Amino acid sequence: MSEQTPYELLGVPEDASFDEVQDARGRMADQYGGDKKRMEIIEAAYDAILMDRLRQRQEGKIKVPERIRFPERAVPSSPSFAPAPAKGGPAWLQRLIDSPSLPDILWPGGVYAGLSGLSIYPGGSDSVLQLTLAVGVGSCLYFLNRKEQKFGRAVLLTVAGLIFGLVLGGILGSFMTGTLIAPEKFIALFTFVILWLVSSFLR
Repeated sequence: MSEQTPYELLGVPEDASFDEVQDARGRMADQYGGDKKRMEIIEAAYDAILMDRLRQRQEGKIKVPERIRFPERAVPSSPSFAPAPAKGGPAWLQRLIDSPSLPDILWPGGVYAGLSGLSIYPGGSDSVLQLTLAVGVGSCLYFLNRKEQKFGRAVLLTVAGLIFGLVLGGILGSFMTGTLIAPEKFIALFTFVILWLVSSFLR
């Protein structure tokens, strides 16, 4: 009786796939796990088949499946959490601009709407106008500091908004002569709009 081939020892045909060879080895290992000598024969047959397949591949007699040659193509890539694409503009500007919620827009808006009404009240004096401006500056400082608890930054942004509002409001107010609103009241209104924008959309 001739000696069995490695394929016969594992009980697979010579054209068996790699998966079939592995399955046969696993089944026999389960069946003869306690028989050390039998396990040595099974492992030797398995190694002989692998060596034979390697030789055939080198000789070009068998084609290696794509999933074995390029396993990364067969494995579906896990969804990666790519960073969100950066918005346009420099980094310092992105850190400066806020994405406020509706209450963060409406609360300052209500405050500055009330201050605007007081500042343009027909019977209001210059002292009332100065008081509303002071309250507007304090409100902007409060709303900005509440966001990130950075008082120095809040002061800087508030002062910058105040200066910008007064200067640009003064330039535009010079064209308001002869209108229903006095130039100084227009400047105050314009400054309140700027302070509202700063306190709502900057941080």
